[in-house]
Parts: sequence; structure tokens; C-alpha cells
Amino acid sequence: MKGRLIVFEGGEGGGKTTQLARSQQWLQASGWLAKLQAQGQIQQLITTREPGGTPIGQKIRHLLLDHTDSEVVQDRTELLLYAADRAQHVEAFLRPHLAAGALILCDRYVDSTIAYQGYGRGLDLSLIHQLNHLATHGLQSDITLWLDLDPAIGLARTDRRATRDRIEQADLSFHQRVHQGFMTLAAQSPERMIRIDANQPEATVAAQIQATLQQFLHQWFGAAIE
Repeated sequence: MKGRLIVFEGGEGGGKTTQLARSQQWLQASGWLAKLQAQGQIQQLITTREPGGTPIGQKIRHLLLDHTDSEVVQDRTELLLYAADRAQHVEAFLRPHLAAGALILCDRYVDSTIAYQGYGRGLDLSLIHQLNHLATHGLQSDITLWLDLDPAIGLARTDRRATRDRIEQADLSFHQRVHQGFMTLAAQSPERMIRIDANQPEATVAAQIQATLQQFLHQWFGAAIE
């Protein structure tokens, strides 16, 4: 039994968290999960996120996103905190569950660090790749669903929220660079990173994601689930 790691990526306001939850509900309600479990191909369905997928990660997430102290979080500090969160997440959570045959839906992974800290902050990409490799020890997603949304539209959505986290408060030019980073990553790894047009209505985006998941589940497991 081998688990699978499905990652949801994208800029602010793109609907990652919403679509991850919808995908979880769809997998359960459609019968796909039950059949895969009955066939012994999947042990359970799990959702997680970065940062914050472990108890230690929750504390790091607070430092990264809910930081309200007068002291500014420096760019390299931010990068290293994300790497620390990921190292703990991979070893304490992702690898054990994947080894046990879990299907994992994860909100953000290594591509976010490349897009946000590499392209957004302008930190050295070779250093980021080294840190990602150190943190993951080579663990990659089986597929990454990139919810592609115009950064201006995404930020307008976050503006309607009661509170915005530290990353959401960055200016539009930062988020445009992040978007360029995701575009570059998708072009570099089209077989792994699947673009989802997040400019569409929520239900249409969900249907596109479900069709993509259906395609890959058939590819991985050969399970004819309607």
C-alpha cells in the first residue's frame, strides 16, 4: 500500500482552502474513497496544511502569519521558519501517513516557498531549493493543483475578510511576483503541477478539480469509480 500526496497551491484569495475541503467532501460522498479502501489501495483520507500541520508547526504558523510584535520578521528568518515547519511536517506527519497508505490533501507545500520567498521576496533560488530538499529529504507531491487567479482579484477577496494575515497585507507588486513564480513552476513541471483556472465560479473550479483528481486516481490505482 502506497499513499499519495495531493497539494493545493496558489496565491492569496485563490480558494485553496475552500477547494481542498470541497475535494475532501467529494471524495467521501462520491464513493471513490470507500472503493479504494475496500480494494486495500488507500487506508484513509487526511487533510493538512503548511505552515501548521503539526503542534510545533502551529506555533511556527503563529510567528509567520499572526505576528503582531513591533519587530519585523526578516526575509531570511521567514524562509528558515517555513523550512523548519516543513521539516517537522514531513518527518512527523507526511511520511508516516504516506507509509501507512493515506491519501493526503495538503494546503501548500514546497512550491509556495519558491514562489513567495524566491520570486516574491527575491531570495536566492538555489538556496531555497537546498533548504526545500533538506526539509523534505526529497519528498515530492504526486500532483500539485495550482489555483491560478489574478493577484488583484485575489487581494480584493482578502480585503473583504475581517482580518488579513501578515502575508496577505503585502502590496500588489509582491503578489504579482509570487504569481509569476507559480507560472514559472507550472511551466517547468507540467506533468506534476496542474493549472486550475480559479477565475471561474467556485462550483466550476470544483468540477475542474474533481475531473483532474478522477484522472489521476484512475492512473494511480486503476480504480473504475463512477
